[in-house]
Amino acid sequence: MDQDRRKIIIKEIEHWQRSKLLPDQYCDFLLNLYLESGEEREPANLSGKAVKAIKLATWKHWLLTFGIFSLICFVILYFSAFHPVLQIAVSLSGVLLLLLFGQRYRAKSESAGLALIGSGMLLMLGAGLYMLQLHELERWGWKAGLLAVCALFWVIFGIAARIPILHLCGWIASFLVYAWLLSNNTQSPEWYEVQLYWLPASFVFGWCSWFFHRWSRPISAVLFVAGALIWFMPELYAKLFVEDWLWLQLQLIVKIMAGGAILFSLRKKWIAWVA
Repeated sequence: MDQDRRKIIIKEIEHWQRSKLLPDQYCDFLLNLYLESGEEREPANLSGKAVKAIKLATWKHWLLTFGIFSLICFVILYFSAFHPVLQIAVSLSGVLLLLLFGQRYRAKSESAGLALIGSGMLLMLGAGLYMLQLHELERWGWKAGLLAVCALFWVIFGIAARIPILHLCGWIASFLVYAWLLSNNTQSPEWYEVQLYWLPASFVFGWCSWFFHRWSRPISAVLFVAGALIWFMPELYAKLFVEDWLWLQLQLIVKIMAGGAILFSLRKKWIAWVA
């Protein structure tokens, strides 16, 4: 049998075994038929691949691994003693490495790549909050500024790397920053003022969704979902930040009915934007 064809069949059988499409004993039997004498089977799970990598590792690999692990432990233990500039540089280096490896691993495994990218984004936010606390920058403006920077980066990176969920998380974080700014700069707003703070942005996002759909459907879909979220932000904002909110349940029911009517009447248009 042709070697390339045999490798394709072996990979397909391994896929059946990983996906539980066939019992393990059937897959093992089929693999034994197609494996040549003396040929070792590639491990299908992560633990098997790790064991094989450990067996094949040389002393240089072990030395490099322990060196990197020791460096990470050193940075974690003495991070608070570093100069602020060095702290920022170390944090950004960690974020960039996670994003770089995440993008590289996405070609092999989408879930592993996204996990690394998500870890990098959380490291950016977590390290920033830790440094603010470490240097006693506890005012809300510093935290809001950090979250705004993270939101902007998530939006840009989510669009560039084609990760819609990260793009959407960036917009949600920006909504939190806006709500934070409103809560610290307004005093007991009326219910209609709260609606005016948010509803125009919902229509702006809807228009942007229509505008961008001709170039990118994923971006258009994210903007459409963000606009739908803003539609209900006045009620959430009133629940969290307004002490004397009035008829909140009635407002929410009216908003749901009005939003449903708008979506139904314009369904042929907005479905074309996001589908």
